[in-house]
Amino acid sequence: MKNRLLSIVLILALSASFAIAQEPGKMSFGILGGVNFQNLNGKFSSGDKLENDMLMGFHGGVNVQIPIAPEFYFQPGVMYAIKGAKSTPFDGNYYTKTTKINYIEVPLNLVYKGALGNGFVMLGFGPYVAYGIGGKVETEVGSVTVEKDIEFKNEAGLTEYPVYKAFDAGANIFVGFEMASGIFLQLDTQFGMLNINPDRGTADDKSASKNTGFGLSLGYRF
Repeated sequence: MKNRLLSIVLILALSASFAIAQEPGKMSFGILGGVNFQNLNGKFSSGDKLENDMLMGFHGGVNVQIPIAPEFYFQPGVMYAIKGAKSTPFDGNYYTKTTKINYIEVPLNLVYKGALGNGFVMLGFGPYVAYGIGGKVETEVGSVTVEKDIEFKNEAGLTEYPVYKAFDAGANIFVGFEMASGIFLQLDTQFGMLNINPDRGTADDKSASKNTGFGLSLGYRF
């Protein structure tokens, strides 16, 4: 997994170098943060659909904006994000289960910026890759609360819990507006494309979990 991350960083660096060589325009840097509304969509091991509620988390990080053509930019970044979900009652047992997974995330977006009034309208899309670095599952039954740390494994036994795969990847889409002062606001959506549940080693296991959600970010570009 570490080799994958090193490969991603290398590809990012080479892409940035290529973009600069193609278009010697001025780069800019941004810092941003905001709130996430995340969910884990998928299936139970039985094949029944997961019935989760959205979890409110947060994200923050930095990016660099590299011009590649008039009004178009390559925008790689590094983010810290909290994802996960909240459960609903299941099989008549009333409880609240909150899953929080902490990720280091690398978005690789292509961004269009068109002049609008005293600023720019932004439209961006591209892939992201992420790596889990920690997390907890908190279960509340009445007045009793139990917390367990999340482990990251590609394979796990039937009784190991909570376990998820560390590596995730998917797609970003965002729209926003950047003022002439450099302050910007954007609304983004993410669609996880990988099942982050570990392989339990049973042929009839139909379980799957994918990160999905949206967020609102406030930032400053300089």
